[in-house]
This record gives sequence, C-alpha cells and structure tokens, in this order.
Amino acid sequence: MTTSMERRYADRLEDLSDRHPFLVDLALVLALMGSATLGASLTLPGAEPPPPDDDTLAVALMGVSCLALLKHRTHPRTTVVVNAVCAAIVIWQGYLLTPLLLGPVMASLYWLAALTERPTIRVYGFTTMGVLTVAAAVSDSMDHMSLLLRTIGPVFWLLLPLAAGTMTRLRRAYLAATQARAEHAERTREEEARLRVTEERMRIARELHDVVAHHLALANAQAGTAEHLALTNPPQTKRILHDLTGTTSSALRELKATLGLLRQTGDDGSAPLEPAPGLARLPELVSSCASAGITVTVTTDGEPQPLSPGVDLTAFRIVQEALTNVTKHAATHSAHVRFAYAGTRLLITVTDEGSRTDSGAEPPKGFGVMGMRERAQSVGGELRAGPRPEGGFEVSTALPLQPAVSGEETV
Repeated sequence: MTTSMERRYADRLEDLSDRHPFLVDLALVLALMGSATLGASLTLPGAEPPPPDDDTLAVALMGVSCLALLKHRTHPRTTVVVNAVCAAIVIWQGYLLTPLLLGPVMASLYWLAALTERPTIRVYGFTTMGVLTVAAAVSDSMDHMSLLLRTIGPVFWLLLPLAAGTMTRLRRAYLAATQARAEHAERTREEEARLRVTEERMRIARELHDVVAHHLALANAQAGTAEHLALTNPPQTKRILHDLTGTTSSALRELKATLGLLRQTGDDGSAPLEPAPGLARLPELVSSCASAGITVTVTTDGEPQPLSPGVDLTAFRIVQEALTNVTKHAATHSAHVRFAYAGTRLLITVTDEGSRTDSGAEPPKGFGVMGMRERAQSVGGELRAGPRPEGGFEVSTALPLQPAVSGEETV
C-alpha cells in the first residue's frame, strides 16, 4: 500500500515536472539553497567555526552550485562538476560536512544517474565521491574524529542519490519498454485482425462464387437445352426441366448452408451446420452436368486414400469450378476428370476437347481460375490451367493428402 502511494506521488511529481520544468527546477533550487545555507551554519560541539569572512564566499559558492542545477536537464555532467568543485572548496574551508551542505551535489548526482548511462555515472559519480571524501578527510572541522568516520559519511550520503537515480532510470526504461511492447502488440493484433478479416472475406467470396456460378451455369445450360428440345422431344424436355428444379434446389441449399455459417454465433443453441461438400458428392455433380448436356467421365489411378476435410472440400470445389467452366465456355459435350493418388499427394486433372468460346486459347475470364488457384494454395497445393497442345483446355492441381493445420481451409 505504501509503495503504491509512493509510486503514485512520484508519477504525479514527474508529470508536473514534465509540464512545468522551469518552475519545478526553480522551486527545488530555492529549497536546496536554503538547506545549504543552514548546513553551512552547523558545527560540531567544541569545534571552532570558520571565520566570518569565509561565510560570504561559502554562500556565493553554494549559490553558484544551486544555480548550476537549473541546467541539469541539458548538461548533467557540467552540473556535477560545478557542484563537486564548489562543495570541495566549502568543505576545505572548514565547514562541517552534512547532508544539508551536500544537498546541491546530491541532487546533481541523482540527475546524473537518472539521465545518463552507466559509464558516465561511474566516471563522474565516483570521481565526485573521491574528491569530496578527500576534502572531508583533510578538513579542520572534524579534526577530533577518526579518519574512518570522516570518510564513511560522504561515501554513504553520495551513494544514496546515485542509487536512487539509477533506480529511476531503470524504472523509466522498464516503463518505456512495456509501453513499446504494448503498442507493438496492439499493432500486431490489429494487423492480424485485418489479415483474418481479409482471408475470411476471400474464403466466403470463393465459396459463394463456387456455389452460385456452378449452379447458375448448369441451370442456364439446362434451360437452353429444354428450350431447344421443347417442340421436338417433349419427354426429354420434361426430364431436363425436372433436373433444372433439382439444380436450383441444390443451389438454394448450398447457399443457405453458406449463409448459415456466417450467422453462427458459437452459442450452444445454434443450429448445426450441414457437412461440407466433398468428393463423395462427385456422382451428384456428374449427374447435374449430364442434365446440362455435358458427359463427364471419371477415372482413378492408385489406391484412394482418406482426405482431410480441407483437402476434400478443395478437391470438390476445383472439380466443380472446372466443370462449370466447361459448361459455360467450351464448345464440347464431354469432359474427363482423372484422380491419381501418388505418394502423399492427390493429382487431379480436368480436361475437355472443345475450343473456348469466350477468349480463344486463353483461360476463361473472371474469378474462376483465380479462385481455384487460391483454394489449392490454401491447403499447400498448386494449380495450373491453360490450353492443351492437342486442343481443348486442361485444369490440373496437386494437393497434399494431409496439409498442415495452419493452411487447411474449412467451411
């Protein structure tokens, strides 16, 4: 409790000194002038006081030392030297060495320790102690005292301000370091929060793009096919319209699940989410493409291995987006999907043999290829997309079977 109150008063004094430095320094100089004058008038019982003529010189020297304290903030070393010289002369004249007489030099030593580094403190502080100790040893005011008593007093009183100033300097350094760490932590938290928000926005954008673009492309293809066959093949048209209803219903379900994720608050009462889509839904995807007039063949090389949820979702979304691009841009009615399990990686290739109707041999415009590449990179994989030398277009990706936790994407 006492330490807390002392620290609070010390903080208030430092704050006042920062706001009104000259007034605080002037008040301190006047107080030290009074203490030095009082100290010059003290003598030991039975000791002969200095001659009255020396009082004027002593007061003048004390006045100079106190006025020098006004420059302690900018010239702490000069302040210590002036105070040490003035105090040594006064003591050599025979004035009794007391804490009151040493008040100005003790104040200068405190500020030296508080404002400068350790090498400077050792040079100036210990030199001042040595000079004043020697002056006290040869002073006539304490002839009847032993040499030990003459020297131990100055050493003790001059060590106190050095220790106090050093503690003040260390405390200020500690507070500055603590504040710097707090500011750095705050900046780091803000940057991390912005990064997480950006990553979340990109993830949601990819998910919504995959859900909406795929199903709308299929719905558009199914509606166009139904319109073309409406008069010539009514039964086929009826089946396509039935599939169109399933396509739109599936789009609404996935969109609802994605938006439901955004509404999750983490409460126990929140409705459970549907499982994230994965390669288990590949037959459904192939069937929806067939209803849009695209025949998809799927082959698997190697022994299928279990996938982590993030890789499973990524693989499904890449295949889904690649087939969506075939539906929208390729002048063909077939596509081929190949899965190859090689070591610790899953290789996926989606190819078609048709020409691109929107941009010739270039990859489709928009966010599809970019989104697929971002998905692959998010789990530690890579993706390439471009025209095939023999014609058509190819999307190939290599995904790790078990990516690091930090890179795995979830829904």
